[in-house]
Amino acid sequence: MQPHDKKEAQSLLEPIAQDSAIPIENLSDEVYESAPPAVKSRILSELVGRVYAAAPPVEKTRLVAHLMKPLGILSLVAVANGVFASIRFRGASIDFPVGIDDVKNVQTSDVIALASYAQQVSMQAVDGLTQILTTSPAMMSTAAALLLVQILMRQSRKRRVKEVTS
Repeated sequence: MQPHDKKEAQSLLEPIAQDSAIPIENLSDEVYESAPPAVKSRILSELVGRVYAAAPPVEKTRLVAHLMKPLGILSLVAVANGVFASIRFRGASIDFPVGIDDVKNVQTSDVIALASYAQQVSMQAVDGLTQILTTSPAMMSTAAALLLVQILMRQSRKRRVKEVTS
């Protein structure tokens, strides 16, 4: 990437730093790769939020359940004013999946916060979104989902290469 391209990439990412929406039409895998780690994390969380916003209710339940899985109850209390802890307390666990009624009150901003927290606890949980997304034609119909899968697959490949070479 040329120096001019890096400046352009940074200018595209400025809205992220200012807590406004990512301009998806301008975001690419290359922009993601050139971003600092904190911005990368924010991009992933925002993309997960966009996927959630466009998903049908049944798919929303799968997405939320997957992101909740690695988090303990204290973590869930700390995220999004405890909305996910409430879901867990109502019985949602590995044995009792998240229901459609559970996600009715979950906002996109809540899922963004959940994705951000899940990244801090278990990057494998975020990587596992690839399987959830690619098995759902409804969720793969958005640009955000396509970009998210592309980024997650690249990250997974990089980690495997590091494991083999170390």
